[in-house]
Amino acid sequence: MNCGVVVFPGSNCDHDCFHILKHVFKLHTEWIWHKGDMDLSRFDLIVLPGGFSYGDYLRAGAIAQFSTVMKDVIRFAESGGRVLGICNGFQVLVEAKLLPGALIQNNTQKFICKTVPVRVENTSTAFTGECAGESVLNIPIAHHQGSYFIDPDGLRQLEENRQVVFRYCGPAGEVTDEFNPNGSVGNIAGIINEAGNVMGLMPHPERCADPAWPNLDGQLIFKSIIKSLQSGVSA
Repeated sequence: MNCGVVVFPGSNCDHDCFHILKHVFKLHTEWIWHKGDMDLSRFDLIVLPGGFSYGDYLRAGAIAQFSTVMKDVIRFAESGGRVLGICNGFQVLVEAKLLPGALIQNNTQKFICKTVPVRVENTSTAFTGECAGESVLNIPIAHHQGSYFIDPDGLRQLEENRQVVFRYCGPAGEVTDEFNPNGSVGNIAGIINEAGNVMGLMPHPERCADPAWPNLDGQLIFKSIIKSLQSGVSA
């Protein structure tokens, strides 16, 4: 299994993702530079990591969508390749129209950095197959523009197509405003595209996947991707 981690100017979670894939899960993993013009077809998984690509100028992910590598990532995704966007990577995927909606400033107008519970809404995806239905994972968030927004028609489509993968919740899985850290529509923390091969989420699973840490909930996401690829299950 071949994995690629895209590096933009301002990426700061690229090494975390690289470490989890290469050293924890022992997968062949390469860096992909943002200026690269390359054939990504040899990869099974492309990860867009967290950080502040291009300084988050204009708005988070807005400039990164025009980078050379994103043309290749879009072709890769359109051909069915798995793409995972984490935090800033989710913002880039939305800006590049690989995922619907928008990510706007947190309703608190503050940067949020803490571990939060998220409920798994769909376990039939290539990214959540190892999770139990409506299980609660504790995963760190760290963002200022992480509030997911989509209009009512778009939200209805997401719900009907089962594209909502994670929701912010309480310790027992309660999805209420009380447990919505950033004001996201419908408590949404992560979604997939209609084809099921591109997922974006604001929480950072790579920050809770190293066996050196007490919390390993993030491993379930990586294990799900690996199992789906090794078993040849389509997205």
